[in-house]
Amino acid sequence: MMSQMPQLSACPSCEWPLESGDRFCGACGYDLSAVPARPDDSPTIAMNGGPWPEVPHPPAEVHLPADLQGTESGEHALPPSGPVVGSPVSPVSGVRFDRSPEPDEYVLQAPDPRVAAGPPTPAEGTKVCVACRAGRVDDDGYCENCGHAQPRERDHMEQEAGPIAAVSDRGLRHHRNEDAFTLGTSVLPDGSPATFAVVCDGVSSATRPDDASLAASRAAADALLAALPQGTHPQQAMHEAIVSASRAVNSLAAEPATAREHQPHQNAPACTIVGSIVTPSLLVVGWVGDSRVYWVPTDRSSPPARLTEDDSWAAQMVAAGLMNEAEAYADERAHAITGWLGADAYELDPHTASFKPDRPGVVVVCTDGLWNYAEAADEMAEAVPADAAARPLHTARVLVGHALDGGGHDNVTVAVVPFPTPPQGAGSA
Repeated sequence: MMSQMPQLSACPSCEWPLESGDRFCGACGYDLSAVPARPDDSPTIAMNGGPWPEVPHPPAEVHLPADLQGTESGEHALPPSGPVVGSPVSPVSGVRFDRSPEPDEYVLQAPDPRVAAGPPTPAEGTKVCVACRAGRVDDDGYCENCGHAQPRERDHMEQEAGPIAAVSDRGLRHHRNEDAFTLGTSVLPDGSPATFAVVCDGVSSATRPDDASLAASRAAADALLAALPQGTHPQQAMHEAIVSASRAVNSLAAEPATAREHQPHQNAPACTIVGSIVTPSLLVVGWVGDSRVYWVPTDRSSPPARLTEDDSWAAQMVAAGLMNEAEAYADERAHAITGWLGADAYELDPHTASFKPDRPGVVVVCTDGLWNYAEAADEMAEAVPADAAARPLHTARVLVGHALDGGGHDNVTVAVVPFPTPPQGAGSA
């Protein structure tokens, strides 16, 4: 009976906050009448370790043509892709797990079987629920019949900005999209064009990861649009953009306590960031976290390359020679990140690198929702269409589809930036 339903403060399926009298979860549609009596609560606490030592990062020097071996801003060479054999060790400190305890799937719930007859068919023009296809959707975006939350605006986003494009999708397993991106075009003081893409991935184990990624991507783009026309070197502009993004995410933690009262055990809002700037002769990347940038030459006569190195547990194991890449990324701790933007980050350590490719190609800027299904540079190049430079939006759609076809376990965001910057006005065919 309805009066015997257990009183829950959060959905047992997705941990969404509940109100007294709720019959279905507003986020995933879970049927609360089937929930047994709740056992004693044992909240999970995020794992964090001690601070990392601060290391100065002078600007990295520009690379020679035809040589895509890059250096990060600390003058350290990016590690090779070849395997390093070793053995696993226990987790290191300073690690944050970028996964919340979510179910594998969010199944659309059927209407309440105890209701003898469903509601009358809504009038023509009324928004109908995507789950039960009978209930009317209220102004808050929930079905009045089955209570299922309707698709949000950020569930699937596409954008073109001149010759560049990006696509972001919720994926097949998450109940919301916690990724965000911003694209931009600018003009350098000498009149030459510049394009950029910034992609951010919200940390799922933190509070309001979707707000964090959106704030970071917008702040970084604003900084780049202000710096590039003034003559700031693109690598320095990228560094300053990451700093601006960090401040924007930090400011979210300063909001009133009521903004976090439903999730008191979670950390401050947090996200990762990765970006790329392309000019007629220079390719610059910058990042904090485990989102990536790949280089794919148009003629495929030279090898593709990954231009970033993850701030993650797996990358640390490989760098230390304790595991090879296959072993490290197969471990359940692989996606524990050691660098992020957020008020509880131990330090801000932006990485930047500059390259001078000697041939045209495309720059793929993406979250791990894509590279989980095309991790090696060769695998990413295989997934990129041959006409990617001429059709960036089509390419971004193809790459998102590649991730969804592979399982879509995470939010997927990818931006495609042709190199060198095409003349103003060029775009997808």
